[in-house]
Amino acid sequence: MKIAIVGASGAVGQEFLRVLEQRAFPMDELLLFGSSRSAGKTYPFRGKEITVKQLQHNDDFKGVDIAFVSAGAGTSREFEKTITRHGTLMIDNSSAFRMDEDVPLVVPEVNPRDAVNPARRVIANPNCTTIQMVVALKAIENLSHIRKVHVSTYQAASGAGASAMAELENQHRELTEGREPTVEKFVYQLAYNVIPHVDVFTDNGYTKEEMKIYNETRKIMHSDVAVSATCVRVPVMRAHSESVWVETERPVSVEEARKAFAKAEGVVLMDEPDRKKYPMPLFLAGEDPVFVGRIRKDLSNPNGLAFWCVSDQIRKGAALNAIQIAEYLIYNGHIK
Repeated sequence: MKIAIVGASGAVGQEFLRVLEQRAFPMDELLLFGSSRSAGKTYPFRGKEITVKQLQHNDDFKGVDIAFVSAGAGTSREFEKTITRHGTLMIDNSSAFRMDEDVPLVVPEVNPRDAVNPARRVIANPNCTTIQMVVALKAIENLSHIRKVHVSTYQAASGAGASAMAELENQHRELTEGREPTVEKFVYQLAYNVIPHVDVFTDNGYTKEEMKIYNETRKIMHSDVAVSATCVRVPVMRAHSESVWVETERPVSVEEARKAFAKAEGVVLMDEPDRKKYPMPLFLAGEDPVFVGRIRKDLSNPNGLAFWCVSDQIRKGAALNAIQIAEYLIYNGHIK
């Protein structure tokens, strides 16, 4: 099997390399593609050095079975036909195709069968904040249909890329040295601050990030659930946190919810508040699952339930989810 990574030099591209190696993903050959700036760079993989080729409109994808693409929405749109025209399956990490009716939007723990035989040979990877939330929501949906979700996200700097992480580090250094912090990647200083603004604002007052959560959740879960989100950037390096409130058709007890989370695929229950055990990004960056804790009944609504979840948005929120889609298709005989 021949695999390609497009955007190999980026944060997600590098995570693809790590996760593919860690999971012993079945392949015979790996190709790496990138921009003209990245072309010529080499990266180690399974004892070999692989050179990045420049992404171009040619026949380089002929014979490639799966291409993991994380190079931005514009690049994905431009190169979709180049990547897929010889039958390559494109699993795309950008926002380019997520809401296209003929492109499945897939989280394997929730809707894996949507990935089978995609009409355009394209499968979209959801937004990172959506992925971790729907993995957790699936456990509750299995108990009682979820009518409403309110979520506040606390998103790490790395969600905005490697340069954003570097800016946060530099800001702490500059402030410690008594200098004015450099602000380029974010609209305000992130160090010692939180910014209630992720992506651009839309006409309804919500940001694009918040509307992604609304639209993507409904598509992935095949649900009429009403979702309202507030997305906040926080001075954390890696792993997103979410405070989630749900309203279900029937009351769901805390004990029911705990049992459901404990057995849910892709979820780790971490809910021992008396022992101060609950999910935190400090300890969970680099981990694969969605960690859930702080489960409690809503005091104002008998059908309401609240919980807190944390997940590494570069792994489960991006590279790992895409690779799990491919693994599902391979191990169930849909790709040979």
